[in-house]
Amino acid sequence: MFTESPSRAISSYQRVGVESGVVSADPHKLILMLFEGARQALDCSLLYIQQNRIAAKGEMISKAIMIIDHGLKASLDKTAGGELANRLEQLYDYMTARLLTANLQNDAVIIEEISCLLGELHEAWASIGNQPAGKTDVQTATRNTIEDTAGTGAMA
Repeated sequence: MFTESPSRAISSYQRVGVESGVVSADPHKLILMLFEGARQALDCSLLYIQQNRIAAKGEMISKAIMIIDHGLKASLDKTAGGELANRLEQLYDYMTARLLTANLQNDAVIIEEISCLLGELHEAWASIGNQPAGKTDVQTATRNTIEDTAGTGAMA
């Protein structure tokens, strides 16, 4: 007899799906999954702010910070990436600092700002994967995203 609650069963199913995806993913796909995971955590944090579930909101923001800091930032290759990797590192540091502020102040606007930045980087990274082999230009796509972000004052 199945005694688990439906939400628990769904959660277990999703966890298995994510774990299976990680095992079979190439490095490009893993970075995409990190962007998606951080954005999902931020989406949940926004919902929890609306529901006044402060502890759950804090857990989701912490999860997003961990993904940014220990996933995206840790994956930077500063030797091969040069200036681009350094600028991405600064952007990730900015995102982390802003999320800490958002957590302390229950500020949905800041969370939406960081989710938008992650979305732009996700799109740039996804477009790189859609190019034919030998035609990818990671630095150009990501540099354009960083420059667009800097132009809006986000990294000022």
